[in-house]
Amino acid sequence: MFENYIPVLLQIIIAGGFAVVTLVASALLGKSAKRNAIKDSAYECGMLPIGESQPRFSVKFYIVAMLFVLFDIEVVFLYPWAIIYKDYLAAFGPSILAVATGFVSILLVAFVYAWKKGVLDWKS
Repeated sequence: MFENYIPVLLQIIIAGGFAVVTLVASALLGKSAKRNAIKDSAYECGMLPIGESQPRFSVKFYIVAMLFVLFDIEVVFLYPWAIIYKDYLAAFGPSILAVATGFVSILLVAFVYAWKKGVLDWKS
């Protein structure tokens, strides 16, 4: 029975050994570098870390982001439909096209509504 657990124990020993060796090597090699205030400061993509850490974004940014996620998920729902379209069309007829057209028309109505409300207008 113990023979079945030898590969698992071996993997645990190798993973633990790797972690220990990596931590020891990092501690030994990391102390050799010279430290100063510039190296210890946070890297902000080349910008000096001055000002607030969390800038405020417009609510419009979040609305557009949510709309993107929603419409992106809807496209994911259309993918399985496109995969089974030929098989379903042969078995049941054109009803699958009517269902997909209804689904896309609901999405189109939502898109037109968002457009009319000015959600997608970046200038305001």
